[in-house]
Amino acid sequence: MRTPVGRLGLWAMMPIPLRLVMGLIVLVVLGSAALLLPFAAVRPLSLEEALFTAVSALTVTGLSILAPGRDLTVLGQIVLAVLIQIGGVGFMVIAVIILRLVGRQIMLDDRLALRDSLGLLSAAEIVQLVRRALIAIAIMEGSGALALWLHWRNTLPLSEERVLLYAFFHAISAFCNAGFDLFTGLPEFPEGVPNDGITLFILAALIVLGGLGIPVIGDLLTWRWTHKLSLHTRVTLLLSAALTFGGGGLIFLAETLSRGAISEAPWSARLGLSIFQAISARTAGYSGFPNFDHISAGAQLTLVSLMFIGAAPASMGGGITTGTFAVIALAAWGYLRRLPETQVAQRTISHDTLRRAVAVLVVSLMLLTAASYLLVITHPMLRVDQAVFEVVSAFATCGLSLGATNALTSFGHAVLMVVMFWGRLGPLTVVAALATPRRQRHLAFPEGHILIG
Repeated sequence: MRTPVGRLGLWAMMPIPLRLVMGLIVLVVLGSAALLLPFAAVRPLSLEEALFTAVSALTVTGLSILAPGRDLTVLGQIVLAVLIQIGGVGFMVIAVIILRLVGRQIMLDDRLALRDSLGLLSAAEIVQLVRRALIAIAIMEGSGALALWLHWRNTLPLSEERVLLYAFFHAISAFCNAGFDLFTGLPEFPEGVPNDGITLFILAALIVLGGLGIPVIGDLLTWRWTHKLSLHTRVTLLLSAALTFGGGGLIFLAETLSRGAISEAPWSARLGLSIFQAISARTAGYSGFPNFDHISAGAQLTLVSLMFIGAAPASMGGGITTGTFAVIALAAWGYLRRLPETQVAQRTISHDTLRRAVAVLVVSLMLLTAASYLLVITHPMLRVDQAVFEVVSAFATCGLSLGATNALTSFGHAVLMVVMFWGRLGPLTVVAALATPRRQRHLAFPEGHILIG
């Protein structure tokens, strides 16, 4: 009788969050080794370059200390796309696929690990949800690649083979909210990714779909039969729209009044670029601005806020997630209205959900403060706003940069790698993985009071 893999030896003794951490570490090691192979790069990569790129790809961040289009070969670019795909879809989902292909039933501990990886509330029907979501992901990425290929084959100075590669690479990178591109560093593309309207629209559509999350995608796929969207889906869609258009409006206003990077463009172009940048800031990392490091201070502040919030739970993106932000905002609004519970759409948000949201917020702020402090004290030439921007971008697995990442030392790159790693797995997962289990207490203590406000 075959013994379930999930119950063997040391692996079975590991807490589920620790399995997620160890799984990502193994993938980072394998990805770094693949990028160090001679066929992967046009020049020998250093261990630091390979490791940083692998971490950035598997955490679908997009921060880079090399130019993939210039420094990697075609095979290296394909390896990078595979790492992005694995990091985006989730290595636990890949594990479930492999288990199903070899004919194994998914054990309860595997289902719980997958639930934690996707941020779901229930372990039931996970395999069906993943199967539907993967089919939808393949269709959306394929459609995006086809649209980019049809547009770029007549507009870019590239061969048919390179256009096809670029179309698939950027469809994967955009949908997985990774932000890697093959244009930066090439002399024929001095401004990086093409910023024409059609290209930005296709990329924006892929970014939005990838940022909704597997639970929302699964809910939308069954909406036709259930005739009702879940509360999580409704809140996610509403908040995503508000952040996109509200954030785009704030960036447009800041760039217009402060004479920023796009202040000379026509108002319609400024508005379109501002909305695209608001979409991209929520963990995708593509820059639609021609001189991104010259954006106004108001636009920087808006982008940092959008990156910090991030995408939806169980999506291709990072940040504290729209779910965390929504729960905290609803709790604050309910307190101001003197409501006894946190309520939305005739539903009550549980106290446990609120405590988890507060924990995510506090741990995230502590991490960002510590990482920014380390960068500032070890890099005297780095301004505080630059350090905060790079750290938040890494935490949100976004990849937008003001140009400071390339100027960091090996220690600075290590700090960003830790932040990217943390941002992808989620603060609670990492904390739970490192925490020592405690025995449950059966005592109740008298209520205490701490003054606030």
